[in-house]
Amino acid sequence: MAEEVPRPLNYIPEVILKKRKNNEEWAIRRKLQLEQKVKRLKSDNFVIKKPEQFIREYRDKEMDLVQMKQRGKKRSRRALVTSDSNLLYVIRIGGKSDMHPRTRKLLYSLRLRKIFSGVFVKADARILEILLKVEPYVTYGYPNLKSIKDLIYKKGAGKIDNERVPLTSNEVVEQGLGQYGIICLEDLVNEIANVGPHFKEVTSFLCPFALNKPEKALQGKKKRFVDGGDSGNREGEINELISKMN
Repeated sequence: MAEEVPRPLNYIPEVILKKRKNNEEWAIRRKLQLEQKVKRLKSDNFVIKKPEQFIREYRDKEMDLVQMKQRGKKRSRRALVTSDSNLLYVIRIGGKSDMHPRTRKLLYSLRLRKIFSGVFVKADARILEILLKVEPYVTYGYPNLKSIKDLIYKKGAGKIDNERVPLTSNEVVEQGLGQYGIICLEDLVNEIANVGPHFKEVTSFLCPFALNKPEKALQGKKKRFVDGGDSGNREGEINELISKMN
């Protein structure tokens, strides 16, 4: 019986093997991407907007612009000033899809880029005019010395070399404001409370305060505080809100 001649093995070029491997890896990546996309579609945070929603949001933004202009005309800036204090503490309490870009720009000029952030400002004509225009999205009032100290000691942070640095020691204050004779936390508090000559430099050094969301103090109402809502001038009652959010 004749011996069987062994058949030669099929030769597959290395280029084809590499191509197969790349195709398999691509298929796996594609499968993972599709799975992640399905998860996003099913998640509660992902919402597909209908055309009607885009139209409604556009109309709301235009209405916000019209109302912003009307607020600046109807009420005098003097109506905001009901205290001898030149110091105001402003908290951003709202801002959704119905906000016009011009309103957002005004909020950014106050450094209020996030909801529940707060800043100290001097109650001059320019600031009062801005507050009138963005009133539905902010609440403000006259902070007392205790509120100023609590904010700075608990949530204070300064900007050094474009980095946020918590005010955990006097060295941080001296490094940022030493050239103005402000070398400790107490100097910083006094400069803000008295709206001193270097108030602008101090507030520029301070980062906006990241406040906690209060459980019941704010209900998201755009009505003015004096009319039973949340926004606008709270005068001295801003201190109670600060204590709940600090």
